[in-house]
Amino acid sequence: MNFTFDGNISREVLENYLSRSVTAAGLYESKTLEDDLRAIREMGVKFLGRASGIWYMTMDDEEHFRLSKELADKVHAQDPEMILQSCVFEWITRRMETVEIPDYVFEAFGMEPEHRCFCLDDALFTDESSGFTSRREDPAKDGGIPDLSRQEARLWFYYRATRYIDCGYEALHMGQVHLYTANDKGMAKTTELFGMIREYAKIHGRRHKILLDAHTHGVNIRGKLLFDYHAMPFTRMPLLEVPGEELVLVREGYSEGGENPNGWSAKTMPYLMEYDNWGGLVVDDRENIPREELAWRDWWGYDQIAWFANQPEEGRNHFLEYTYKWTEINNPNAYFELPFRRMIHNAEVSMKRADNGQMDAQDFYQINTKSAACPMGFDQEETAKRLWATGHTLREKAANPEMLIRYGAENVCDEETGMKLPKKIVVYGSFQSHVGAVKNDSNSELTRMYYIGDNTYTLSVVIPFAGTYDYSISTYGTLSATYQADGYPRSGSSNKAYFTTRKDNTVVRFRYQFISNKVTIEMFE
Repeated sequence: MNFTFDGNISREVLENYLSRSVTAAGLYESKTLEDDLRAIREMGVKFLGRASGIWYMTMDDEEHFRLSKELADKVHAQDPEMILQSCVFEWITRRMETVEIPDYVFEAFGMEPEHRCFCLDDALFTDESSGFTSRREDPAKDGGIPDLSRQEARLWFYYRATRYIDCGYEALHMGQVHLYTANDKGMAKTTELFGMIREYAKIHGRRHKILLDAHTHGVNIRGKLLFDYHAMPFTRMPLLEVPGEELVLVREGYSEGGENPNGWSAKTMPYLMEYDNWGGLVVDDRENIPREELAWRDWWGYDQIAWFANQPEEGRNHFLEYTYKWTEINNPNAYFELPFRRMIHNAEVSMKRADNGQMDAQDFYQINTKSAACPMGFDQEETAKRLWATGHTLREKAANPEMLIRYGAENVCDEETGMKLPKKIVVYGSFQSHVGAVKNDSNSELTRMYYIGDNTYTLSVVIPFAGTYDYSISTYGTLSATYQADGYPRSGSSNKAYFTTRKDNTVVRFRYQFISNKVTIEMFE
């Protein structure tokens, strides 16, 4: 694959990088860095997401940037094409007042340089009723969400972004952009700020480019996109019909189109999907909460990565494969950013160390194969290699259309008979709970089929567990006319056909043709 760029990046090269991306949160302070670098090399990683960045300022800022640059230098010595991403999050604290504002930051904003540090109160939202401030005694945690309509907040963002560019980082995750821009009408000041950051990268960046993303479906201003690509966490539904604490991913992932900052346009921009973190174990006393209630508490009482890390190895491998396939079929522009390193906070996993055989608690997920060099690894390297080796064959054979909010068949008529095609076609049955819908719901939006032309509707889903399931096709979302494989209409909910998946994580593609009423099922293991 081509990973060459300078100044601008083509869609092909950008997607090549995203297809080999991992979240490597806080890699700059990893205690197993040499083994991390080995795993990165052997897996073929090309994009290290969240490799640096801060939430709470727990260390001296200059030490943070020293370690961040040291990491970038080591990674680039191993692979000069690697993109490292850092983060400028939607959170600031009182500790920012220990950082003196450099002259070049003032000058970039047309201000006279002065000897002073950043001021937290001048960067926060002034309306504390918003809940955007968090007053605490600890200066490392006393703070809140910055208000980017205020100049002090923009000074801070510019400072941090440019420091990471100087350290050799070529991508920045800008956090939850819709929060800190609440007072910036039309994101005008944010757009100006991001333009300043891009101009800085043109001069000082390794390849004269900085890639910007955020947790967003996208921001389009007069046809121009604010970000180079988009990012978002997965959403889930509990699967109550099987034992344990299983989840299915819910079909989602709209990504805005328009003119990319690199000059090319697309109806839908590429985007990353990830297992997010926000607190580890987020529900106290899990054991005393009824199963049905716990199922709806985040991810069974955990944040995303903490739930994943707390599954047995077989379960983690199963869910990695499921997520990869789910992402491949649910949007041809989405890429699964594999978890490589991510904090799990207070949801520590107890395991036997590989170096001394003693039991220990691990508060970071690490994909590494467990060894003396990484004694608390979670052993997912080989699964990751196998998934990446499959490429995009599923995407090519069975992907749903890229615009997931549009189903088509609006005011379309059959050319021969003149009959108007149904706008809504739903495939329903016992399988629905395994794809996030209510079982046997003939009107479900989650299993609504897409019109692809030539009187044909399709829908692809991933069935996480092998088994036999019933199904039927509901025209107009009603039960007045339902269809199965033989093409004859039935009415009512009891008329079903069956399909069987032999393996876990099988992709099933339903196809329905109006007028002929032919129904076919394809399976991809």
